[in-house]
Amino acid sequence: MAETMTTIEISDVRYPVLLRNIPDPPPILYVDGELEPVDVQAVAIVGSRHATFYGIRIARTLAEELSRLGFTIVSGMARGIDRVAHEGALAAGGRTLAVLGCGLDVAYPTEHTQLRAQVAEAGALLTEFPLGSPPLAAHFPRRNRILSGLSLGVVVVEAAEGSGSLITAKLAAEQGREVFAVPGPIDAPTSRGTHGLLKQGAKLTETVDDILDELLPQLEQPIIRTRLSQDFGISHPPTPSDVAPALPEAARTDSLVLRQALFPVRRSLVPADLSPEEKKVYAVVSCEPQSIDELSERAALASSKVVCALLSLELKDAVRQAPGQRYQRSI
Repeated sequence: MAETMTTIEISDVRYPVLLRNIPDPPPILYVDGELEPVDVQAVAIVGSRHATFYGIRIARTLAEELSRLGFTIVSGMARGIDRVAHEGALAAGGRTLAVLGCGLDVAYPTEHTQLRAQVAEAGALLTEFPLGSPPLAAHFPRRNRILSGLSLGVVVVEAAEGSGSLITAKLAAEQGREVFAVPGPIDAPTSRGTHGLLKQGAKLTETVDDILDELLPQLEQPIIRTRLSQDFGISHPPTPSDVAPALPEAARTDSLVLRQALFPVRRSLVPADLSPEEKKVYAVVSCEPQSIDELSERAALASSKVVCALLSLELKDAVRQAPGQRYQRSI
């Protein structure tokens, strides 16, 4: 570990710009892996260590889809949702950063040894604690401010009352970051924290589109400009007015098409060449299985047209059929 560890001081040009701008940035970061300029476009995904199947599925879906859009996924290498967030980013071939509450040479949790190596290869492990520092309880709130400080926004997927993830969300709000919360069953203990965040004004998050709605305007901020000038070859962040002239006239007011043009996509979340009816149906299909009647009502289309659109979307590998003739997104 000592051979691969890098020490980055706050004055170093490699120090993350977003993190440098929080009220109490760590003066030194110990890093295993590489921090890259692209990590300025990062989203944190955190949640319960005792994640349910529902939470695991949602966290992985969000991490994979955000990764394919070019976002770096930040999390805390804890059991449960954190682990799934890292794994989702890796599965999508994206970058991921793990912020530790201990020294880089301390194996915690012990069962994450292989995952730590994969994260260091595809992104970085980082901490403000020197080698040999144990995972003390007092370290994790300090860790959480770094986690949120590295990110444009924090997504909380499952959190009980008093969860450390709620501390991360509170710190994110204080740092001026966006806070997103995924709703869950009203009688589940792991929903109490996220529903509390929603009552306090967190963005209700069902799909990656809910995250993009809030983060897209932040592309106007100067700290994003270097990344985007490299990707788009312009000196200011691209906006719909920049992109629209290059698009077909019918697509210029289509928010999904504009998002595709504005983000450095590794793999498109919105299938190409959709008919107007297919776009309407795809827009209301989510990661939760829904019946044809439910989709028909949400899309304001006749059931027969919804069935035809779903068949076409299945052939394009955009949706898949779940048991009971219910449909959900496949990407």
